[in-house]
Amino acid sequence: MRSPKDFFAPLAVGAPAPVMQVPARPSRVIHFFDPGNEKMAAKVPSLVGSVDVLLGNLEDAIKADHKEAARSGLVQIAKATDFGENTQLWTRVNALDSPWVLDDLTTLVTEVGAKLDVVMVPKVQGPEDIHYVDRLLAQLEAKAGLTRPILVHAILETARGVANVEEIAGASPRMQGMSLGPADLAADRRMKTTRVGGGHPGYLVRQDPDGPDGIFSTRQTYQQDLWHYTIARMVDACAMHGIFAYYGPFGDIKDVVACEDQFRNAFLLGCVGTWSLHPVQIDIAKRVFSPSTEDVAHARRVVQAMGDGTGAVMLDGKMEDDASLKQCRVMLQLAERLAATDPELAERYAAVASDAQGVAG
Repeated sequence: MRSPKDFFAPLAVGAPAPVMQVPARPSRVIHFFDPGNEKMAAKVPSLVGSVDVLLGNLEDAIKADHKEAARSGLVQIAKATDFGENTQLWTRVNALDSPWVLDDLTTLVTEVGAKLDVVMVPKVQGPEDIHYVDRLLAQLEAKAGLTRPILVHAILETARGVANVEEIAGASPRMQGMSLGPADLAADRRMKTTRVGGGHPGYLVRQDPDGPDGIFSTRQTYQQDLWHYTIARMVDACAMHGIFAYYGPFGDIKDVVACEDQFRNAFLLGCVGTWSLHPVQIDIAKRVFSPSTEDVAHARRVVQAMGDGTGAVMLDGKMEDDASLKQCRVMLQLAERLAATDPELAERYAAVASDAQGVAG
């Protein structure tokens, strides 16, 4: 067992010091691309500045005989692209039990580590997986002469991973966050769904019988969320350890309505962002994971009305107290952080502030 006082010491001689607090950078949308696909690679520069995170995918969806091409493609893209201050570069490496992951990490860290913000690790089973990646990254960072540590993001894709979610979240100062991996998790749990994220019409509750026909009367059914438990547990684990929770993929690209619903469920539960598998999902994610102007306006009114934050006030017929103030500050902190890198959002929030001042005056 490591002593707490050693937790923030580098794990290799010459490696950068671990972060004491994960930077709260906007990451509403993590847009996946195949670095070995020339058409996708050509679009990367045009997405810089409009997407919070660009992720070069090396794992699932990349065929075995294309793994090396994807890895070298990502190196070329990283070297040739200026990502600026508002777009992060992430990668999802291959699984830790694969024959490619060691080369993924060795190549990327030593060749483009200075541009790489986060390494996403799939199918994390327990803290031991994070410990392995943690030590290896430190050694490679020292070898490459990096001055800042590369952070780690875990994907919950197995039942054992979910069972160990708290230990995973606190396994290393490198931990940036976690994402839900619904497809692999469904298979590992033996769930009877072939969908990639989203709901299922068979997972429902039915209205109680009413009227003379009893159970055969017309009764409403309500579709339930298969992923509510897992997302909520992941959010709690992340919040406890000061890292960030994300929804994962929504596979039905054409169903933009259900995609937005699923993203919003995750946002309301505490997730800060989600994955984008297709450009059509980018704007949905940015919209959903940004506080609405109505919520921002209400939060500002509560903060103004609460004064020193003690006691309680009545606002529009509703009681607001210290707990309400805390909720509103969460909303405003997120809005301010996003507005700092999103000019369109900043303009909308500024307009709401101007309207509120006009009403107050």
